[in-house]
Amino acid sequence: MSTTIVHLIRHGEVHNPEKILYGRLPGYRLSTRGRNQAARTAASLRGHDVVYLAASPLQRAQETAQPCAHTFNLGIVVDEGLIEAGNQLEGLRVRGWRSQLWNPVRWPMLRDPSLPSWGEHYTDIAERMMDSVERARLEAEGHEAVLVSHQLPIVCVQRAVMELPLAHNPGSRQCDLASVTSLVFHDEVITDIYYTEPAREKRHA
Repeated sequence: MSTTIVHLIRHGEVHNPEKILYGRLPGYRLSTRGRNQAARTAASLRGHDVVYLAASPLQRAQETAQPCAHTFNLGIVVDEGLIEAGNQLEGLRVRGWRSQLWNPVRWPMLRDPSLPSWGEHYTDIAERMMDSVERARLEAEGHEAVLVSHQLPIVCVQRAVMELPLAHNPGSRQCDLASVTSLVFHDEVITDIYYTEPAREKRHA
């Protein structure tokens, strides 16, 4: 029996002083804190048997993958299947009293949160992400792989693997910045899923 582990890493914190929903918009890089988070997560994997590294094409994911590339002396495969979820609201401020969602012109987009109606459907996200996971499993068979992606795509994988409904309350997500969701395969079957936050800052009393 062959054991393969696929680690899904969420990108680190993004420099976003305007606090907009950046989605797939180009040019959003990691903040200084985000670069530090990526470095800590890569360091936590040192000593692992990682032989394959892929990342979403977006800048923040590519920058998060760089410390892993250096740690394991691997090139970064650009995998479109790992990209952020498509969202018709990108470019808008969507939180707080200044949220642009208060504008009635955008309310039709919000008609069905179970899909969701404002963007790429959960089922489509889960399908493309699981395709990327399977490619990584095959490339790293008997070893380990690292995939760098985004919060919602990783959450869709978590929920699909745990056989939970893909529609969910965003407040219930367990996928912090630079966190690691690890899928353990025995041959082709996922037998375990683990979640860790190696980049979490220690809180001082």
